[in-house]
Amino acid sequence: QVQVVESGGGLVQAGGSLRLSCAASGRTDRVTAMGWFRQAPGADREFVAALTWSGGSPYYADSVKGRFTISGDKSKNTVYLQMNSLKPEDTAVYFCAADHLIVLAQAMSVVLPEFWGQGTQVTVSS
Repeated sequence: QVQVVESGGGLVQAGGSLRLSCAASGRTDRVTAMGWFRQAPGADREFVAALTWSGGSPYYADSVKGRFTISGDKSKNTVYLQMNSLKPEDTAVYFCAADHLIVLAQAMSVVLPEFWGQGTQVTVSS
């Protein structure tokens, strides 16, 4: 099993920045990809960004492209989501996820990963 824990959420004004962190533990040797999703009140959970440990390019949802950056440290089993130019519509619970079969970052936008964190709240005020 793989456990995933997010941190770094909070309240920020529009135009500001936040950095989320996500640490995986347990059978991390099985993890091939990690990513971020979010769920706003009353909305479905949506894909945000993903990367793979194989070294391919990260993949982003169009809504965050150019504003968010995903990065990771395989040696620490940790991924980060740097969020800049935040907008009120970015307000959501952000979930980190990991998978042991996904090998292309883009695949995480259509294939739900297996391991999920509990989520961290991000609130952007106008």
